Amino acid sequence: MLAQSDDAALLEAQGLTRLSRVQPGDRGVIAEVRADHVNGHGVDVHELERRLLEFGFVEGAAFEILHQGLFGADPIAVKVDDMRVALRRRDAADVWVRLESK
Repeated sequence: MLAQSDDAALLEAQGLTRLSRVQPGDRGVIAEVRADHVNGHGVDVHELERRLLEFGFVEGAAFEILHQGLFGADPIAVKVDDMRVALRRRDAADVWVRLESK
């Protein structure tokens, strides 16, 4: 089994980035939802993944970052397909995306 940092490096090598690292105006496609406890969510990993999937963060869904909070750039407002969702950056770190070229 790969260590989490090795796993993240592998995903980054595939051209993916964490949703928590994107900026307003960025767009792309969700590639994977992979929750872990490293980010200290306070909920079970499976519960967090379930919530993200219920919000529409599923593989292949188109997204756009609409805006971010004033203090600490948190939360972010994400348009996922036709829904708008506010998401904390620590939760967004578990969503891997492929950005569109600008």
